[in-house]
Amino acid sequence: MSRIGKKPVELPGGVSATVSGQTVSVKGPKGTREFTATDDVTIALAENAVTVTPRGTSKRARQQWGMSRTQVANLVDGVTKGFKKEMDITGVGYRAAVQGKVLKLSLGYSHDVDFAIPEGVTITTPKPTEIIVEGIDQQVVGQVAANIREWRKPEPYKGKGIKYRDEFIFRKEGKKK
Repeated sequence: MSRIGKKPVELPGGVSATVSGQTVSVKGPKGTREFTATDDVTIALAENAVTVTPRGTSKRARQQWGMSRTQVANLVDGVTKGFKKEMDITGVGYRAAVQGKVLKLSLGYSHDVDFAIPEGVTITTPKPTEIIVEGIDQQVVGQVAANIREWRKPEPYKGKGIKYRDEFIFRKEGKKK
């Protein structure tokens, strides 16, 4: 039995949801998102809450039950609060700046890296060594942050590179004489 799937997803004030078949559409102050569930679960809207129930007792139905409920909860979180990834840049001369719809990264290469900011995501740089990626879609925000981090992953000896704010870099000791 899915413990998380049993809980209904409460809709806060200012958020409305519509269910048509297997598709849930959630509208809130930050925008509109929708999710289409598989045929293994049933989605219902009742009393300002969305409930997800499995259609059978198969393993796949039970797996989809918790996952579908979490996806609907993420829709509600996205249109109310939004999602945010904070990143730090460490290294001498490493910096970032937003110019229009392009994030310019100076990461020690012979050229600057121009990262095109996709639709639905806002990137800000409060300091030259900080990057904040925000949006209403958790998957897109995480993927954009991962794509930025891919340009210069943090290395274990000096810790130089782009890392997530809450990430711990395991540091290694250099070679001895």
